[in-house]
Amino acid sequence: MHYFWIGFAVSVLLLIFSAIRILWEYERGVIFLLGRFYKVKGPGLIIVIPIIQRMIRVQLRIIVLDVPTQDVISRDNVSVKVNAVIYYRIVDPEKAIIKVEDFHQATSQLSQTTLRSVLGQYELDDMLSSRDQVNKAIQAILDQQTDGWGIKVTNVEIKHVDLNESMVRAIAKQAEAERERRAKVIHALGEMEASVKLSEAAAILSKQPQALQLRYLQTLTEIAGERSNTIVFPLPIDVFNSMMDRQEKNTTQDTST
Repeated sequence: MHYFWIGFAVSVLLLIFSAIRILWEYERGVIFLLGRFYKVKGPGLIIVIPIIQRMIRVQLRIIVLDVPTQDVISRDNVSVKVNAVIYYRIVDPEKAIIKVEDFHQATSQLSQTTLRSVLGQYELDDMLSSRDQVNKAIQAILDQQTDGWGIKVTNVEIKHVDLNESMVRAIAKQAEAERERRAKVIHALGEMEASVKLSEAAAILSKQPQALQLRYLQTLTEIAGERSNTIVFPLPIDVFNSMMDRQEKNTTQDTST
């Protein structure tokens, strides 16, 4: 009889200890009572009555989901391989456990299909240059569809967009052609601006013959400073006429005196 009570006391203690659960700050416990949802408990120390109650732990921290590489055909019929990473967290533990069997697996499969369908709506150039826009489009769709599961998709990032060798060479040629086009446009704009400035300078010099002579002498000085044995320099007719006019004026003044 003595051993009976000892065994009974040990059984009661074991039952009490088995009913004690400790949940961390980032954990919640979804409690079921005889198969029915009862409540969400935690964090801290909680009591789960054995046999008639069952607890399922749910983490509220952000979960990182690596989406496997997907074969995607863009809107301009280019085949690429794309992989991404999804960040999500559980905001409603009750829905995450009751509404879907495996919320992590369900989110993974949904992410793969959404990635293929959304990227198929973009051309390759937009896919490469507008990643932020593509990421937001994928996030919006995933967040809307997982809302019924008590899941919040916080961020979506496309990691890699892999192209085959022929497409890489074609993109390189396109980029080179674009750079050459821009260089020609810039050169043409420079020539046009220079021609406008030269026209304005010519108009000003034509109104001031003395300025033309000064420019002529300045150019002669610059060329004379270079290392050259022989300098052949043309004499503008305007300068020659001006010199002749001055000579005639000087001769007239000497004769009059």
